[in-house]
Formats: sequence, structure tokens, C-alpha cells
Amino acid sequence: MANPNTSKIIKELQKLYPDTRCFLHYKTPFQLTCSVILSAQCTDERVNMVAPELFKVFPTAEKMAAAKQTDIEKLIKSTGFYHNKARNLIGFAQGLLALYSGKLPKTIAELILLPGIGRKTANVVMGEIHGLSEGITVDTHVTRLSNRLGWTKHQDAVKIEQDLMKIVPRNEWIHFSHRLIQHGRKVCNARKPLCNICALAKWCPSANKLV
Repeated sequence: MANPNTSKIIKELQKLYPDTRCFLHYKTPFQLTCSVILSAQCTDERVNMVAPELFKVFPTAEKMAAAKQTDIEKLIKSTGFYHNKARNLIGFAQGLLALYSGKLPKTIAELILLPGIGRKTANVVMGEIHGLSEGITVDTHVTRLSNRLGWTKHQDAVKIEQDLMKIVPRNEWIHFSHRLIQHGRKVCNARKPLCNICALAKWCPSANKLV
């Protein structure tokens, strides 16, 4: 499934959102990965508020791996789903030490062997830390916009990623998700998309049909 205007949409997104840096604050690859874990169902702004205190207490994989789950939960509670996130943070740190001596691997296949790491997190890390594009990051914004723009009919992140990889040029994979996420936050929001001001509306099969 593909929107015939896909190339036009991608070019327009490039113009609208030239800044595709990661908006999560971090000092080390380990800290970035932890921040991505925290970002599930949470804004980058909230993660950036919580992360400094978390990394002040648990700055390394060694410190995080030895942490009590309740201690981490207290620090990350405002990010939501804090029980699962705390468990994932500890599991990730322990797995990183056990499998890779504390150093992040450079392939998605290796990354997703770590507890708490799915393809979304792995893709972010691969692109941000290593500058490598093995896939496309799919979060809630990318899921929503990909369906609205007619690029997929799926809700499953892995299937959506497979659909997008067929139509998005590989040299755009790292940046593409950042652009869609920004558009999803600013214009094509979940409850009431602003189709009247959307630069993509003329190519969007869902324009003005979701209000």
C-alpha cells in the first residue's frame, strides 16, 4: 500500500522540519538508551526533566544494574508506567554488562537481545549513536500519521516499519521518523488534527475527514 504522492510528502517534510536531531538529553550512549526507554508513552520534555536526577544517582550500567527497582521508580514515576520502566532499565543494564561488557553493540539484532529493548529503541540508538540506518523508528506518532497518510493499514509497529522501509529512501530512514514525530506533535495530533493549516493536506487521503 502506498500513497502516490509519497515522494512529495517526504520532500515537504524535509522542508518543514530540517532539524532532525534527537531531542532527548544525554551524555553517554547508555544514558540515551535509558532515556528512550523512559520516553514510551511520555514526552521528551518530561524525560529531560526526570533524567538528570536519575543519572545523578545511576550514571552507569554498573550502578543501574545494582539498583533497587523501588529506588528507580521513585525517580521516574512522573514518566508513567514506572513499574515496567524501572524493571526494563535494570534488565537493560544487567543485560548490557552480561552480554556486551557494558558497551552498546552496533546492530539491531544484537540490541534487541537486551531486556527492555525493542526495535523502536534500537533504531533510535543506531541512528543517533552510530549514524546507521537498519530500520525506521515507529512510535505512536509515526503509527498514526502512517495510517492517515495511506502508507499502511497496520497498527503493529514491526509491520508498519516494513511498509515504510519499502517506500522511504534508505538515506532518509534516520531522519524520517523525527520529521513525522514533529509533524504529529505540532499539526497532525491524535484527537483533532489541524488539517486546515497542514502543508500535507493536499496529498493526505484522511484530510478533513477526522474532525
